[in-house]
Amino acid sequence: MNSELIVSDSWKEFSLIDSGWGYRLERWGEYTLIRPDPQAVWAKSRDSRWSAPDAVYNRSSSGGGEWKFHKELPEAWTISYKNMVFKVRPTGFKHTGLFPEQAANWDWISETTKKRRVASALNLFGYSGAATIASALAGASTCHVDASKGAVNWCKENSHLSKTADGKIRLIVDDCMKFVQREARRGKKYDAIIMDPPAFGRGAGGEVWKLQNSLWELFEACKAILSEKPAYMLINSYTSGLSPLALYNIASDSFGGLIKNGSIKCGEIGLPFRNGERVMPCGIYCRLLF
Repeated sequence: MNSELIVSDSWKEFSLIDSGWGYRLERWGEYTLIRPDPQAVWAKSRDSRWSAPDAVYNRSSSGGGEWKFHKELPEAWTISYKNMVFKVRPTGFKHTGLFPEQAANWDWISETTKKRRVASALNLFGYSGAATIASALAGASTCHVDASKGAVNWCKENSHLSKTADGKIRLIVDDCMKFVQREARRGKKYDAIIMDPPAFGRGAGGEVWKLQNSLWELFEACKAILSEKPAYMLINSYTSGLSPLALYNIASDSFGGLIKNGSIKCGEIGLPFRNGERVMPCGIYCRLLF
């Protein structure tokens, strides 16, 4: 297996300042946030900014949690990454609407789309649409699918902020598996497929999704909608217990026969912290070039 760590180290308006003792200290534009992260099992540094954040997300012993604001923050604000602009805001689930560690993958999507002249792309479980926008700005007509209407609307806002061309993005609120199956029946094909399936979730109609039970079926369904000369697939996962090697094995079994002169590369993705001296693990990825 060709495996490597990729690091999203090109940010200017976001930084992971430090992490440790189960938390992350981050700068989002002009605001500093502290959020929980179970991967941060080491000791935090003595950086004085730990003691003066603008907001902290505290977990509840009964589940969930809430934000504690030390100063008045706007409901939402924007940050930029290269030619993309995103709306971020503290949500009730500790998230901000953006996963900054994915920036390295946005760059890869953009570069691969241009190099391979990708005409059509599909982003499944697309959330607030950063990968969709990277694909569309690089020239691909991109279909964005998520079961959450709120997430799809967020993508629409980010698309507007990033000035994507009219008609480049198709927004769909739907269960991703059912959508792929319908596209296959309609004979729809895509040159590239991006996906970030959750460990557990519910579809637009209440359908239950469990990654370990459904990933193989989803991969097999996606094979039916790849074009005759597909360009790439990108798979992200934050599921604990799913290793890069496990993702490589299932991707190789599903799509290996389609790879002619390309490759399958899986590994970890991370963010630099402590002035680049360390890297925070932030999930796994698999990139397939056909």
